[in-house]
Amino acid sequence: MIHQKLGYRFENDWPSEHLEHISQNYKAGVTVPVNVKIQAKQHVLNLENVRQILSRARLISLMDCYCRLTFGHCDAPVNVCLDLNEVAEQHMAEFGAREITLDEVLDVLEKTHEAGLVHMAYGHGELYEPGVINSVCSCCTCCCGVLSGVQRFGLFPHLLTAHSSTVTDLSACIDCGDCVNRCQFGAREMPDGSLAFNPDLCFGCGLCVSTCPTNAITLIDKQ
Repeated sequence: MIHQKLGYRFENDWPSEHLEHISQNYKAGVTVPVNVKIQAKQHVLNLENVRQILSRARLISLMDCYCRLTFGHCDAPVNVCLDLNEVAEQHMAEFGAREITLDEVLDVLEKTHEAGLVHMAYGHGELYEPGVINSVCSCCTCCCGVLSGVQRFGLFPHLLTAHSSTVTDLSACIDCGDCVNRCQFGAREMPDGSLAFNPDLCFGCGLCVSTCPTNAITLIDKQ
């Protein structure tokens, strides 16, 4: 996980000029946590919230993640980029994206969650309208332009909006470190063999929640 440290660069990495271009292209990003084991009492953005976003779309397309396909710093799934409505039409025409059903979408989201990717909803490009989500992707901090920019290059500190965070029941925590390995934001560490959690770095992605063997971690509403 050393690549998540501020300033870390791979030999084959995003140039700063391209990251600056992305900062102008992407107007808003929202982390979309996916808790595969849905609990109705949790007031968080979970799989059902994603289902609601995507179920309102008249068209959904799927294509390969350009970032992961280009850099290949991890072995996470590549065919994960989802676009909605006009953006889906544009990417189907220009890049060969294919139309998929809602059931296929949910399968993609669950598989990428299991792989440790962060689900993020975007409004971007010339077709962006304020408050409108037109893309959902599954991102990593080693390949993805936006998420790596936030985490590794110190750029776009206000790009991501987290609507959830997590709390940990330390009495149930066994200090196994599974959540540390899953956290893409560096919010969890094991400095002395015991869990240390920084809530200021938690974006509520839910990756730690579904991994905890003792169910010690819970997603909470950040508002």
